[in-house]
Amino acid sequence: MLLACKNIIKSFGEAVILNQVSFHINEREKMAIVGINGAGKSTLLKIIMQEYPADSGEVITAKGATIGYLSQHQDLSSERTVYEEMLSVKAEILKTEARIREIELEMKGLEGDALESLLKEYTSLTHTFEMQNGYAYKSEVVGVLKGLGFSEEDFQKQIQTLSGGQKTRIALGRLLLTSPDLIMLDEPTNHLDMESIAWLETYLMNYPGAVLIVAHDRYFLDRVVTKVVELDGGKAQTFSGNYSAYAVKKEQQRETQIQHYLNQQREIKHQEEVIAKLRSFNREKSIRRAESREKMLDKVERIEKPTEVRSKMKIRLEPHIMSGNDVLTVTGLSKSFGSQTLFSDLSFDVKRGEKVAIIGKNGTGKTTILKIINGLLPADAGEIKPGAKVHIAYYDQEHQVLHAEKTLFDELQDTYPYMDNTAIRNVLAAFLFTGDDVFKRIRDLSGGERGRVSLAKLMLSDANLLILDEPTNHLDIVSKEILEDAVNAYEGTVLYVSHDRYFINKTATRILDLTEQTLLNYPGNYDFYLEKKEITERLYLEGIGYGMEGKGKAGASVGSVSASGAPTVRGTSGSSGASAGFDAATSAGGSMSSAVTDTKLDWQQQKEEQARLRKRQNDLKKTEEEIERLEKQMEKLDTALSNPDIASDHTKLTELSKEREEIEGRLEKLMEQWEELAE
Repeated sequence: MLLACKNIIKSFGEAVILNQVSFHINEREKMAIVGINGAGKSTLLKIIMQEYPADSGEVITAKGATIGYLSQHQDLSSERTVYEEMLSVKAEILKTEARIREIELEMKGLEGDALESLLKEYTSLTHTFEMQNGYAYKSEVVGVLKGLGFSEEDFQKQIQTLSGGQKTRIALGRLLLTSPDLIMLDEPTNHLDMESIAWLETYLMNYPGAVLIVAHDRYFLDRVVTKVVELDGGKAQTFSGNYSAYAVKKEQQRETQIQHYLNQQREIKHQEEVIAKLRSFNREKSIRRAESREKMLDKVERIEKPTEVRSKMKIRLEPHIMSGNDVLTVTGLSKSFGSQTLFSDLSFDVKRGEKVAIIGKNGTGKTTILKIINGLLPADAGEIKPGAKVHIAYYDQEHQVLHAEKTLFDELQDTYPYMDNTAIRNVLAAFLFTGDDVFKRIRDLSGGERGRVSLAKLMLSDANLLILDEPTNHLDIVSKEILEDAVNAYEGTVLYVSHDRYFINKTATRILDLTEQTLLNYPGNYDFYLEKKEITERLYLEGIGYGMEGKGKAGASVGSVSASGAPTVRGTSGSSGASAGFDAATSAGGSMSSAVTDTKLDWQQQKEEQARLRKRQNDLKKTEEEIERLEKQMEKLDTALSNPDIASDHTKLTELSKEREEIEGRLEKLMEQWEELAE
C-alpha cells in the first residue's frame, strides 16, 4: 500500500463536504476520483497534500514514498526558457554530469594514487549517472515537451510570456520528469489537445509508479484507470475497473437501491394499513397486536431514498422550422493571421440532421471556422452558403447572453413566453435544474451552470442549426451526459468543435479532422475515426485525396477497408449487411419453437399467479365480512347480557355467555387468519 485515507471528515461552515472518506492506492495502481462539481474531489487532494487540514481522520503514506501533485491552477513565475525550466528538474543529473566532465579534465595530468582515487570517483559517478538515466535525460525532456504539444520553436520562449494553459502544461511536464512514486493530477487534460491527451494516456498507462487522477474526461479515465473512487453526498465508494465499468456497476447498484427502497416503502405502507385495520376492530387483542406491529415498525432501519439520477431525464427538442436537406455549404475557405496560414481552400457541406464534430490540434483554426460561419470573423477567401430555411444559433463560453438578475425560470419564460410553467420546468430539469434550483439567480450560478442555461435557451430557439464551440467545458460528468442526451434528441442539425472524445463518440455522426491545413472526413463517431485515421492520412499524403473534404478534392468519405488495407466500394457493404441480417434471422428461427413454448409457460404461470392473488383477496374480503358480522353479534350479546331480566335467569345467562365465548374464540382465529392473508 502506497497511500491510504482513513475516515477523512471535512466541513466548510455547516456544509459537510467529506464524511468518513476512506480508500487506499497500491503501488503502480491507476485510480480516479469522480463526482459532481462540489463533491469534494479537489479538496480531498489538497488534504492529502496537507494544503488543507482535515477536521478528523488521517492520511497514511508508505515510508519514504514521494508524491507529485498538479493542481488545476498554476502560476509559474520564472525568467527561464521553456527548455531550461524543464531541465531544472534534472539538477542532480546535471550536477553529476558536470563533475564527471571535471574529473575527465583533471585525470589528464595525474598518475599514481591521485589518478587511482579519481578513477574510483569517476567509476562511482558514471554508475550513478547511468542509474539516473543520465544518458537519456535530454531526449526524455524533449519527448515530454513534444508530447505535451510544445514545438522546438517553443523551447526557447520565456516562461513569463506563456499563457496560463501553457504554464499548466509546463508544470505537468516538470511533474512527470520528477518520476515520483505517486502522481496526483487534478484535471490534467483541461489544457491539452487530443494528441497531447493521447500521449499522456500512454505515458500514464506505462508509468511504473501509481497515479491518482481527478478528471471529467471519461475517455481518458477509460483508458488509464483500473479503479474508481466515487464521492457522492460526502461518502466514498470504491469500484474496480475503468470509468465505463464503474458507470455500469453504479447504475446496477442504484437500480437495486431503488428497488429496495420501493419495496420497503410498500411494506411500511402495508404495515400501517394492517395496524389501522387492527385498531378499527377495536378489540383488546387486536389493539395489542396493532401496538406490537407499531413497535416493530419503529425499529425498522429506514432506507434513504437514492439520489435522483437526473441524467436519465429525457426531452425531445424539435426546431419550430425544418431546414432544407442542404444545411450548410462551405467552399474554398481560407484564413491567415499575418504570416501564419491556418487553412486554405477548405470545402465541406453539412446535411439536415447531422451531428458534425470538427477536431484537430490546438491552434489549427477550428474555432476560427465556426466564427467565420457565424460572421464574427471575415474569411480571406471562400464562400459560406446556408441552405433554405436555415436559422443558426451559436454557443461558446464567451458569448452567453444571460441576465444576471433574473432567475433561471424567468430567463426562459421571458425569452419564450409561449411556454407554460410545466414545459419550462421540464426543459430546466433536462439540464439538471430541478425543484427550487429554477429560482436561483443567474449571478449566483457557476460557470458550468451558466453554460447549461445557455444551452437550454439555445436548444429552445427557432434555430435549426446549432453551432457549438467546446460545449462540454466546465461541465461535470453528469452535466455532460445531459448535454449528450439533448444533442442526440435534437431533431435539428449540429456542428461543433470539441476535444471531449467521449462526448464526440456519443454524439457525432461525422467527424472533420482539421490537419495539415485541410479537412479529412470520417462518416462515423470517434471510435470510427481512430480505426480509419492511419489509412486515411496515409492515402491523403500519398496524394490520392481519399476521405478528404478540403483542397478542392472530391470529398469522398471513408468507407470500409478490406483485409489487405485497400479501400472498398461503400455500396458493397449493403450486400454484406443483408447477408448478416439473413444469418441472424436464420439462426433465430431455429429456436423459435422453444421460445413459443417458454412464452406459453410464462403466460400460464402468470395466469395461475393472478388466480391465486384473486382468491387471496376474496378470502381476505370474506374474512373481514365475517369478523364484522361476528362483532355485531357480539354487540347484541353484550347488550343482552347487560339486561337485568337475563342477569337473573341463570340458564339464559349461561347459554349467552357460552355463545359469546365461542364467538370470541372464532374472532381470535379469524383475526389471525386475516393477518396471514393481509401479509
